[in-house]
Formats: sequence, C-alpha cells, structure tokens
Amino acid sequence: MSVRKRSWKSTEGEDKVAWVVDYVDQGGKRRHMTFERKKDADGFEASAKVEVRAGIHTADSASVSVAEAGELWIAACINAGLEQTTIDSYRNHVDRHIVPFLGRLKLSNLTVPLVSEFGTTLRTGTDTEKPRSPAMVKRVRGDLGALLANAQENGLIARNVVREMRARRSRGKERQAERRAKPKLKVGVDIPTREEIRAIVVALHGRWRPILLTAIFTGLRASELRGLRWPNVDLAKRELHVRERADEYKQLGRPKSAAGERTVPLTPMVVSALREWKLQCPKGELGMVFPTGKGNIELLPNIIKRGFVPAQIAAGVTFEVPGAHAMPVKRAKYPGLHSLRHFYASWCINRKADGGLELPAKVVQERLGHSTIAMTLDVYGHLFPRMDDSEELAAAERALFG
Repeated sequence: MSVRKRSWKSTEGEDKVAWVVDYVDQGGKRRHMTFERKKDADGFEASAKVEVRAGIHTADSASVSVAEAGELWIAACINAGLEQTTIDSYRNHVDRHIVPFLGRLKLSNLTVPLVSEFGTTLRTGTDTEKPRSPAMVKRVRGDLGALLANAQENGLIARNVVREMRARRSRGKERQAERRAKPKLKVGVDIPTREEIRAIVVALHGRWRPILLTAIFTGLRASELRGLRWPNVDLAKRELHVRERADEYKQLGRPKSAAGERTVPLTPMVVSALREWKLQCPKGELGMVFPTGKGNIELLPNIIKRGFVPAQIAAGVTFEVPGAHAMPVKRAKYPGLHSLRHFYASWCINRKADGGLELPAKVVQERLGHSTIAMTLDVYGHLFPRMDDSEELAAAERALFG
C-alpha cells in the first residue's frame, strides 16, 4: 500500500496535482483511490490498512449508494414472500427517512459516527424535515441495519456499521429504561372490567356474536381471528389451533413467530356459539370461520365499526363527548379489539376471582402466543396477584423454628 503524487497538464494547459493511494484489498484485487490533498490520501491509507487486515474493507468502485442498496433490499423482501404490509412499511422507511439523509452516500462511506449523527438528525429534524419520534428513529435505524445486512450478503459491503453500533450499546439497560417508561395497562382504561365484559356479552347478537365471544375468551389477535379457518377449529375437543393470520390486504400467512402457532382451549359458551354459527356461516373456498357475506376474509374496520363499537354502545360501555348544540354524544369506550386480548390475559391471570384456577405465567405466555415469558411479564406482570409478604415471612419463621 502506497501514496504517490500524480502530476499532469489539463487540456487548457494548467498544471494539475493529485494524490493516489495504490493498494490490494483482502480479495487480492488491486485498487486505487485519488484525492486532491495528501492529507486525505494519508488518512485513507491508514484506515484502509486496518480494514484490509480485518477483512472488512469495501472499495468505493465496488460499492453502491444507500438508495440503490435500499431498492435491492426491498426486492429481496418481495422475493422472500414477506407480507405486503411489511414491505409497504419498509418502503416507507427507505423513501421517507433513509434516502433523504443518506441516499447519495456509498455504502463504503458509512461509518459508526455518521450513522449515529443520522439518528440524531432524525430526532431533532432539519429546516426541511420534521423531527421523528424516538420509536420511529429506532425502527428506521433497525431497517437501515437490515438493508446493510442484505448488501453484506450480496458482497456489496464488508461491514454493517449499524450492527456494530448495536453491539457497543448496553442493550439491557436500554430495554429496562423503555419498560419503566412505558405506562402500565389499567383495568377500566386499557382493559375492560369484568362487569363491562358481562354487559358486552349480553348485548352481542347476530354474526358479530361468535367472533367477539371468540376474541374475548381466546385472546386471539385480530389478524388471527380474521385468518381462522374451520379446519383449525375442533369443536369436539373444544379447542382451536392458530396456524394462520390475515393481513390488511386479505392475504393469509403464517403467524409472525413460531410461538404464534398454538392451541387455545374454548369455553362452553364459545363452543356453543361456534357450533350454531357453523350452520349459517357463509361458505367460501377458504373455509373462513368469520368471513364476509360472500365467504371472503373480513376486514378489521368492519368488525370494529359494525360489531364491537355497536356492542359497547348497546351495553353502556361508553363515555360522553360534546356534540352538536352542546348535546353529549356517546362513544364506545374501547376503540380496538386488542382491548379484548388484554382482558383475556387479565382473566387468565386472575381467574380465581371467578372461582377458577390461576394460570402460571408460562401458560399465559403460551395462550397469548408471546415469543418469550419476558414479553408477557413486561406487559401483564403487574396484574399477577401479590402475596402478603408479612404473612409469608411469619409462616416461614414458624416453619423454621417450629
């Protein structure tokens, strides 16, 4: 590896000088880079030596821009058969958050300090770009890391600076801070109370009764309810099997994680409602349990606006807002089906209040399809019954000393 001076005359007869770095990369290919200043050439030589020795160097001529790498990543996601909603999200992040700041840069020019500055710019904004939320910055930075990983797999870059940043951080401390900052779910605010659920169940009727009863007493995600097919419902054994989910484009696919594939027991009320519903359920090629009138996959907004919201209003599970001429208007208290999933979790945790058996945290995790027990405890840990420490200590003392 060497730095040499190159002199020549331009077509206009002017004397020109440049500094050229000649080197061989880790693959044995001869490369050269040209700089106007010797200082820049020396700096490149020093960093290139380290990168070649470590096997992480990528020449500018062998690299592509961040924008081009983004297109290659999106194409790879499409070829991998990812859901359209996921691809749309990735496309949005690339076009709106990554390309405006980094699009013209070569992948080989990305460094840890530069990516760190990129994150800061996203958070603070610029004269022409609005600030992004911390959650959005985190997602965009993660997508940039996935973009670089794809480029790395295709030999377009030798290092992933986003993953290097992540490795340097103390992720445990960050996660703890995020968990502490996130407000806990509250019964009566985020989670329907037992009294509210009783009132809603009484108000359910028609085609919305079986799907909302299933949501209440199985805790299935909305996408899992919409993707449920009759072959995965065993009324004789009183259980259903979560094997598929439906996205907002009405496309069926597997659950997002292996833990999402699970078996959930059914209550007698749900079994009875599903048995009755099966006789009148619209038929379709897919055999959906909760289809449209033509047997196709139902849309989530229809379930909420035509089923869940009217059921809450009929049950009196509402709050009032000012309307025309200051007349109060009643609105449904819980806007989405996820509140019913929250209720199911709380019901499993505190079934002793209804004369049932409390389920261990591990069983609750499996019923909900969480990938880890930590996820279950982070979201619902505060709902588990707390033992009276004074009584427990007194009992332990008596056992110790007789």
